[in-house]
Amino acid sequence: MNKNLVVALAGNPNCGKTSLFNELTGSKQHVGNWPGVTIEKKEGKLKFEGREITIVDLPGTYSLGAYSEDEVVARDFILKEKPDVVINVVDACNLERNLYLTTQILETGAKVVLALNMMDEAENKNIKINISKLKEAMGIPVIGTVATKKQGINELVKAAIELHEHNDNKTYKIDYGKDIQREIENIEEAFSEISAELDYPKKWVALKLLENDDYIREYTDKKTNNSLKDKVLGAIENLTKVIGYEPDAFIIDKRYECISNFTKDSVKRSEVQKESTSDKIDKVVTNKFLGIPIFALIMFTVYQVSINFGNGTLSDLINDSIGQLGTNIAFTLDGIGAPKIVGAFVRDGMFAGVGSVLGFFPMILIMFFLISLLEDSGYMARAAYVMDRLMSAVGLHGKTAVSLIIGSGCNVAGIMSARTLESKKDRMIAILISPFISCTARLTVYGVFVGAFFAKQKFLIFNLGGIIIFLLYALGIFVAIVVGKFFSSRVFEGEASYFVMELPPYRLPTLKGILIHMWEKSGHFLKKAGTVILGVCVVVWLLADLPAGVDYGSKDSYLGIIGNFIAPIFKPAGFGTWQAGVALITGFAAKEAVVGTLGTIYGVSEGAHLFNAIHNTFTPLSAISFMIMTLLYVPCVATIGAVKSETNSNKWTIAVIIYTCVIGWVLATVFYQVGRLLGYM
Repeated sequence: MNKNLVVALAGNPNCGKTSLFNELTGSKQHVGNWPGVTIEKKEGKLKFEGREITIVDLPGTYSLGAYSEDEVVARDFILKEKPDVVINVVDACNLERNLYLTTQILETGAKVVLALNMMDEAENKNIKINISKLKEAMGIPVIGTVATKKQGINELVKAAIELHEHNDNKTYKIDYGKDIQREIENIEEAFSEISAELDYPKKWVALKLLENDDYIREYTDKKTNNSLKDKVLGAIENLTKVIGYEPDAFIIDKRYECISNFTKDSVKRSEVQKESTSDKIDKVVTNKFLGIPIFALIMFTVYQVSINFGNGTLSDLINDSIGQLGTNIAFTLDGIGAPKIVGAFVRDGMFAGVGSVLGFFPMILIMFFLISLLEDSGYMARAAYVMDRLMSAVGLHGKTAVSLIIGSGCNVAGIMSARTLESKKDRMIAILISPFISCTARLTVYGVFVGAFFAKQKFLIFNLGGIIIFLLYALGIFVAIVVGKFFSSRVFEGEASYFVMELPPYRLPTLKGILIHMWEKSGHFLKKAGTVILGVCVVVWLLADLPAGVDYGSKDSYLGIIGNFIAPIFKPAGFGTWQAGVALITGFAAKEAVVGTLGTIYGVSEGAHLFNAIHNTFTPLSAISFMIMTLLYVPCVATIGAVKSETNSNKWTIAVIIYTCVIGWVLATVFYQVGRLLGYM
């Protein structure tokens, strides 16, 4: 018997599947307590009793239909890759709903182990589950687990191994009645008559065709001829007459009838259901009048705390230390006879630029810590829920809010999360407006300009810098919604879709989970600082020091020539200097590079000196205008790559570059010119 096996984890969103994956594999993958966090399958290794088990974490999905790309990813892995065992993780508190996916997995012919997760929460809700009776009714192994407390993990793995070694693999059958069974057999015969070669089991494909599954219908149209298509249409028409309504609805009813038979003797719920703590909190935070203001207040607090605690002594210490390190290395190189240009390169080309960016690392750490706290507690799911009302009001799908919230961490992640949207129209709109959302990369730009002008100023009792950053985030969301409304009403056509979202119970976040999430995101920032941003700073330094003989960073350098060429474009927006123009160009590689470029151009050896240089070049009004431009103009190259990958369209990729730049320039210019008319500088 092969000691190496592949086990797939499948389940609904918020069933604890990813927590189980982490416990099984020791993976440091982030566990987010809201739908849509797992988009693609992830793999990990588990060594257990001499075996090496590959664990594959499939996207969270409510069914194996073809309504979204994550459903297709999950079912294709089960049907095409054929894992040795599928562990179907279900929420013990919502067993009946979760078992709908179970019935579909069983129909694929896969070997299934049912993991009843969150058994502790079920007990707290007075839900009694007789595991032995449920196991007997379903005919598959059933194991109770609490993934977050590592309960039932070993028993689950042992059950999967035992099932794998059991050669009897019977395909589970739901009794859909003789009429549907007859049509399934007729379609199977049609496949054989035309010698159709399918990647899926013929019986399963026949059932999906009767369910009117769009993905399978398009798939079989390519593999077969019109005779099969006519036969399927005829079968659906015949069944509709016999049953009295469409067969897809009848099939769904039969699955739920089957689930009812599974649970009628094995699940007992208390007749008295007391109101949970989550329900009490949700009455306030999801209130139709209070929901959005509360969300705004929470995010406002996040930015206030990040600025107040992240932009101070520790930030200055990092700036000073990196600047001093660059100076010391340059001095050492000079002392051993290295050419002067080498020392200047180390001091001004490497440490000045990168050091200017790393000085904002404490602020980013605090921001990620607070966002992780909100995600893992379950609040972010509520934020998406309350934003649905606003989205719906302007004709956008509610799940677009999920993409926008995820995009506030990284636009690439926000764009990829659009895969969970069912219709192409909704996916395209979410992808095309995500670049307007202010990501954490832009936070470094805000940090240096706020630090230079507003960090110590107060508006009432609040930090003015925190207010400005909050308003920039709000502006990004506003522009995204307006552009989304335009696309929805003028560009893309499609039927209205509906937003269904499960609100998970509030959970006390674990410090380990929060720190892992915070460090993963922060590590990504550090990686960019050591690769992309360093590379940009080196190129900027070379261009600022060439041709030979010119003063470093002067208008006669190659960098100055490039900057002077584009500077007039930005003069109406208040920052028509060649330094600002070059910084915006390098920001296309990574938004953090804007700060690195300015640090390199001004030749600062300490981050604090960059504040002085910014203060001498910009005014408070032009500083805000520059931040608006940074927020809205063309996103980083990684985001553009994600747009190309997800839309598979050069036209839309180029369009994103153009319309983001135009919108950014227009709003920055309008803000600056109106500010001047009002007497601000």
